[in-house]
Amino acid sequence: MEQVRKTEMKETILNVKHKILVMSNKGGVGKSTVAVNLAFGLAQRHFEIGLLDIDIHGPSIPKLLNLEEMALRGDGSKIQPVSYTAYLKVVSMGFLLGDKESPVIWRGPIKMKAIQQFLEEVDWGNLDFLIIDSPPGTGDEPLSIIQLIKNLDGVIIVTTPQEVALLDSRKAVNFAKKLKAPVLGIIENMSGLICPHCDKRIDLFKTGGGEKTAAQMGVPFLGRIPIEPDIVTTGDEGKPFIRGKTDSPAFKVFEQIINQIIESLKPKTILERR
Repeated sequence: MEQVRKTEMKETILNVKHKILVMSNKGGVGKSTVAVNLAFGLAQRHFEIGLLDIDIHGPSIPKLLNLEEMALRGDGSKIQPVSYTAYLKVVSMGFLLGDKESPVIWRGPIKMKAIQQFLEEVDWGNLDFLIIDSPPGTGDEPLSIIQLIKNLDGVIIVTTPQEVALLDSRKAVNFAKKLKAPVLGIIENMSGLICPHCDKRIDLFKTGGGEKTAAQMGVPFLGRIPIEPDIVTTGDEGKPFIRGKTDSPAFKVFEQIINQIIESLKPKTILERR
């Protein structure tokens, strides 16, 4: 049985060119928002994308994509992911919860089994990227992904500029390094607010800490995403921010980050299909 599971895992993962884990060691830094917009941005470029939400206790991807009423279905042999667009497929624990307000009270081994099923038993098809959104911390969920996916392309760490978040981001970098998972880079989210009245920059949570931390830790810095009220509004409405905000500073940063991710994986990545 164990050999069969290993074979299923191998066959499923072989159909995915790139596997990227998005994580943070602190909650409230906008990690899921970043994961959704990175996945959608790649899908807009006609890459085949899978978005896997492994936050067992607090899945937010269904809300951020207005998929809360959707459910996973099987075809007799595999679980079918929910299609958001022709190029973006989604799987989340949230699709399995009948009562959206009921807590999931599971210990580590059960969570690892659920994650294993999401990887082995979902019919992801042929993907260019599988973006995996992890809950905050360096516990069961990100550990399970790194243990289960032996050829993980890398980890993206999301932080905010204030010192308490930066301390946690250093721990996340060290977590990845200890487990020999490549770090694709650090993203500094909520990095300054552009005043809508005077166009001046207001550093509500400081700025530049993510870039400094990346330099100190010897990992790439991917960019600073500024605070924009529309990021909150679109998230509450269940729409990716970058879907219709092409003239905003945050959109331009997301585009730059996506370009860097593609460039860093260029030896294995197919040419963009626009």
